[in-house]
Amino acid sequence: MSKIIVAYWSQSGNTEAMANAIGEGIREAGKEADVLDIARVSLEDLKKAACFALGCPAMGAEVLEEAEMEPFVTEVEQFAAGKNIALFGSYGWGDGQWMRDWEERMTSAGALLVNGEGLIAQEAPDAEAVEACKSLGRLLAGLN
Repeated sequence: MSKIIVAYWSQSGNTEAMANAIGEGIREAGKEADVLDIARVSLEDLKKAACFALGCPAMGAEVLEEAEMEPFVTEVEQFAAGKNIALFGSYGWGDGQWMRDWEERMTSAGALLVNGEGLIAQEAPDAEAVEACKSLGRLLAGLN
């Protein structure tokens, strides 16, 4: 049984909390989860995976974090075709444009978005957002 990778970049801990809840949902569904900061993620492991999750908060003018996450996502776009990918992240302002842009990038690269869209939470995930994250994890587990 292969582990499902939940890769994230987090500045304040909000997106990390979402990643941990997704991992919990994966485990609740009987699968193994590897919840990792993107600095610890092997692109080779993602290439081999049937499904995985990527998380990043909105930064600046509603964009992905530019120093680490943006180059990582650019690499993922090269092999995203046919992969089931869950997207998630938190935001503090705006209306989620960074996630809509990210969804479009991934679908344009041929990825299949788990749940049909990214999952966003404003600021720290509340109980409802945590449950949505767990549900997303269970969906991922069903695809692995």
